[in-house]
Amino acid sequence: MISLHFPNAASFRPAQVSGAGPRNYQQPTEFFARKKCVSVCFAGISADSSPTQPGKPEIELEFIGPKPGNDGSYPVESAKAISGEKLLRDVMSDNKVELYATYGKLMNCGGGGSCGTCIVEIIDGKDLLNERTNTELKYLKKKPESWRLACQTIVGNKENSGKVVVQRIPQWKK
Repeated sequence: MISLHFPNAASFRPAQVSGAGPRNYQQPTEFFARKKCVSVCFAGISADSSPTQPGKPEIELEFIGPKPGNDGSYPVESAKAISGEKLLRDVMSDNKVELYATYGKLMNCGGGGSCGTCIVEIIDGKDLLNERTNTELKYLKKKPESWRLACQTIVGNKENSGKVVVQRIPQWKK
């Protein structure tokens, strides 16, 4: 049995059926069926839409790989995020950008800020991120100012837009 939870049950308005009898409830705006999943769309935003929304400030992100390729250049992956809505860790996870080294893959805290395995270095665009949190100050006390914990770093502030360049697993370069 499949159970669906609608976060805004108040949006379902009762509609009277002709004649006396039970009431029916109107369905959400759209209902899409997929092979293996069912997605419910509200306010015209579907599960197929891009992670960015028109009219909201965007942050472009570039993630530089930790090791150079055979030609000596570092691989770069790109992503976009709506300013102020996600943590850097979540943006990387959503875009399948590798965040952890081997130890971190096995022993990370899942984004709670208690392990220090999601260290990244901000090469450019530091002003587009939140200030270091107390957790970061604790774990990164002896690290360069440009190093951040991805699980504590908010991308943007809902008003700014621009580009942030992130070095993944910076400790491999040192």
